[in-house]
Amino acid sequence: MKTLLCLLTLLVTGASAQQATAWKAGAAKIVITPTESIRMAGFALRTHASEGVRHDIYVKALALQDETGKTCVLVTADLAGVKREIWDPIAARCEKQFGLSRDRLVLNESHSHSGPVVRNQPAGTAEEATVRKYSLRFIDQAVEVVGKAIQRMTPARLAFGQGLAGIAVNRRRSPIFAGIPGGPVDHDVSVLSVRDPSGNLLAVVAGYACHPSVLMDYQISGDWAGYAQEEIEKSHPDAVALFMQGCGGDAFAFPRNAEVLAQNYGKVLAAAVEQALDTTMSPLFGPIRTAFDHVDLPFRTPPDRTQLQKLKEGSDAIASRHAERLMRLLDRDGKLIDRYPEPVQVWRFGRGLTFIALGGEVVVDYARRLKGRYGWDSTWVSGYSNDTFGYIPSRRVLNEGGYEGGDSMMFTDLPGPFAASVEDSLIEKINDLVQQTSK
Repeated sequence: MKTLLCLLTLLVTGASAQQATAWKAGAAKIVITPTESIRMAGFALRTHASEGVRHDIYVKALALQDETGKTCVLVTADLAGVKREIWDPIAARCEKQFGLSRDRLVLNESHSHSGPVVRNQPAGTAEEATVRKYSLRFIDQAVEVVGKAIQRMTPARLAFGQGLAGIAVNRRRSPIFAGIPGGPVDHDVSVLSVRDPSGNLLAVVAGYACHPSVLMDYQISGDWAGYAQEEIEKSHPDAVALFMQGCGGDAFAFPRNAEVLAQNYGKVLAAAVEQALDTTMSPLFGPIRTAFDHVDLPFRTPPDRTQLQKLKEGSDAIASRHAERLMRLLDRDGKLIDRYPEPVQVWRFGRGLTFIALGGEVVVDYARRLKGRYGWDSTWVSGYSNDTFGYIPSRRVLNEGGYEGGDSMMFTDLPGPFAASVEDSLIEKINDLVQQTSK
């Protein structure tokens, strides 16, 4: 009997090992550092274009293929404020050139506040022309890096684990934003390792929920998330390190505004990744199941023309400019939009990992709620994916108000804040897609 049990154990272990190496994977990266002075994203307080480069920034891709031959690609970029006007053309070209349907391509920005503005709109000034030229080049580079990652696919093993990093604080405690006491954070560092059959690291994806907004000067960089990737690649020179922004809409690193702080936060994240790599990570098996859709997130009743005119003539300069923008949209379209199509995406790796990618600047409550529902040790939630159009508050944040609760809408062309049903609407759609990928 003992001999039989040992034989069965060996057979099961052998089958599991074979499944674990049934993947193929390839990673690539391309430098996207601007070659000329350009307007920077992230801080409205900046008054002019960039003055130099602190370190290179990148667009990176990780291509994964399961045992059925299904290929999926994750793309990350050291940028902020990348909207669907940029990501959608990239997705369309990837589908045409590589056969990647929309559900099999995740596009995530680190949200570095020291990157260039990316915007594909008609240029009326020299500054706008520089931004548009850079943006069109970025679209080409993003498609190119996807193709390179696919070409480099070789047999691989995937594993998932988590570390911890005490970088983030809930920024709504700050008087700059809301001055609300307390506030949750998510210190989990999600780690996906990709190794060749011999165990050599080919790529690692690290996820964390926190604004990369430490550096506030005029030097191009990836902020602390860029330094983290550099640290990981120094330790693993043959691997590509990708960073995925999580649900960090209401979190930032503090203290800030010094290069040494950004470097140190990067080292903290890199150390957490190393800790995860050095401990027992859970092997991931196929198949990979994918789903993509949009959910209409409703705004509160938009203001009418009379209300907008009153705001425009008021003493609040920010509210006045917002009202003026909305009035132009009202003149052009005859109405203001009353909802926004939020992109929602789910990848399921066998039964080992549920990966959820959400558009917008999603606050931490969503990660905590979704991990609690689908498993704290087997769920990865990212915001800032496929369309970074504005903040997505939870019910709690919406009720509290403040910057993420609705005030930030005044810096956009959206008529927010969102309606009270925003959290339930988003969670319901996520659950639908998780169920689709569970079959």
